[in-house]
Amino acid sequence: MDARLNYYGNPVAAKFAKYINSAGKVVGDSTLPAATQELVKIRASQINGCGFCTDMHTKDAAHAGETSVRLNLIAAWREAKVFTEAERAALELTEQGTRIADAAGGVTDEAWANAAKHYDEDQLAALVSLIALINAYNRMNVIIQQPAGDYQPGQWG
Repeated sequence: MDARLNYYGNPVAAKFAKYINSAGKVVGDSTLPAATQELVKIRASQINGCGFCTDMHTKDAAHAGETSVRLNLIAAWREAKVFTEAERAALELTEQGTRIADAAGGVTDEAWANAAKHYDEDQLAALVSLIALINAYNRMNVIIQQPAGDYQPGQWG
């Protein structure tokens, strides 16, 4: 299967990708724990059905030392004992922030308050930004049907 559009070969798309990747660097350089960042990216990608991003972020997480047990349980995080309370709060915020259209009230006050118990204001800003960013990446890749499976950790620098 080939993508509908060569995203990096098109000048408009490549320019947009340059800017969105810069936004990603701001989040990546934040104090939000790297493991939490990967969990968020994987969970949103699973919800959105983005095979390309799910492939990329599970491989990046494994390459960074994440265990296969935790990676295999992300989709069932509520029942899994392998995530910290802070990670669970981030995953809940990710799910509610990703499924905005499915929830009449959007993100609940409870989910926000729980995340705020575990993360400082800068980390919350990074978490919200990351949820928005991965959802944008997911939508781009799903729309163009970017194929999954060939990603190698570090391939995008």
